[in-house]
Amino acid sequence: MILLSDPRVLRVPVVECGEPLTEVGTVPRLLLDPRERDAEGAYGRVRTGVLNRLRSAAADLPGGVRLLIIEGHRPTGEQARRFSLYEERLRSQGISDPVELRQQASAFVSPVDVAPHCAGAAVDLTLVGVDGRELDMGGPVNGHRSGQEHTCPIDAPVSPAARTNRDLLADAMTAAGFVNYPTEWWHWSFGDRYWALLTGAKNAVYGPV
Repeated sequence: MILLSDPRVLRVPVVECGEPLTEVGTVPRLLLDPRERDAEGAYGRVRTGVLNRLRSAAADLPGGVRLLIIEGHRPTGEQARRFSLYEERLRSQGISDPVELRQQASAFVSPVDVAPHCAGAAVDLTLVGVDGRELDMGGPVNGHRSGQEHTCPIDAPVSPAARTNRDLLADAMTAAGFVNYPTEWWHWSFGDRYWALLTGAKNAVYGPV
């Protein structure tokens, strides 16, 4: 498993393509959840290319199933705050080595210098059914915040129903060109350094915005 703290991620060059951030709400088939809403509304924006791929992923889902977007773009200041908070949580558990802190923190919060959300390249999302309720995914989005780390990995042992739903999400997102961060079933990205490393692309096309 390659974590975002891996030096290979940082070594991937970025050739910024200049695509703007676009509102997720402009695509009717995508639902935007308010739980991560910020004052500037950054959470509801992603790069245009990412939005186009989300549209494609949504179209691949069976009738009545829709993508629920939890969070897209995240400003670097907010990313730094979340990373620091998670490091503090780990310190309170007895971890003090800086290298180990960075590695363990990056399992759930990316270091700022490579953060896909800061590039507008990542999206946290889940699935909802015809009734608008979230489908059973075997654990909540951002489960690490509530002590449910064991449910977070994409390959975590979950019920057959949850596995079916995770596979449904994964198939649609992968077909649209996204890569998953394997410690978080809900996190998918395109065009960032992590995506470039996993896909063998020469460079990332999205840097921090």
